[in-house]
Amino acid sequence: MLTGKKISIIIPAYNEAKRIGNVLSKIPDFADEIIVVDDGSKDNTAGVAKKYGANVIRLKENQGKGAAMNAGMKEATGDIIVFIDADGQHNPEEITKLLKPILQDEADFVIGSRLIKVQGKRPLIRKISNFLSTSLIRLKLGINVKDTQSGFRALKREFLPEIESKRYEVETELLIKAVKKGARVKEVPVERIYGIETGHFRFEDVIRFLKVLFKY
Repeated sequence: MLTGKKISIIIPAYNEAKRIGNVLSKIPDFADEIIVVDDGSKDNTAGVAKKYGANVIRLKENQGKGAAMNAGMKEATGDIIVFIDADGQHNPEEITKLLKPILQDEADFVIGSRLIKVQGKRPLIRKISNFLSTSLIRLKLGINVKDTQSGFRALKREFLPEIESKRYEVETELLIKAVKKGARVKEVPVERIYGIETGHFRFEDVIRFLKVLFKY
């Protein structure tokens, strides 16, 4: 419990047995619950997560990041929900940066922006997708956000929407729906380590993003 608020951490994971232990070991002690959603992994992701005391939800088959996040949201009981990727590209110790604006009532939805402080080289398809999403979302919603696709984010429970997306377009759907519910959005600079990302982002995901953008 952090200043009277219960904190839930949701970690969608697919075949991350080699990395998720390092992520879980760095989660701050104030986290009240840690939920790892094993998205149909073929390795021992679930077993490693359990060793670190996480509440593990196992999906029978790989469904995508959106499906895993949705499963985690249904289980979470916190006042503030934090999402972080399982592959170590984010530093869990920086969760406090995401929580601070919410706890100080400066924001309802905080995104850890990887573009304010960039480390390493970013894959071209990621650059394209983030440029498209950021430009179009800023135009659609009228908000000044520079990194709409960051998976490192936190929001108040009351702004947690129902989501339908199965894959990476979930980041877009979650942001749009939260803003439409009245969420105040803020970005904070975070570090990111490129070169270890294990996501399975494809060009088709850019098309899915566009569909979500116009649908909502």
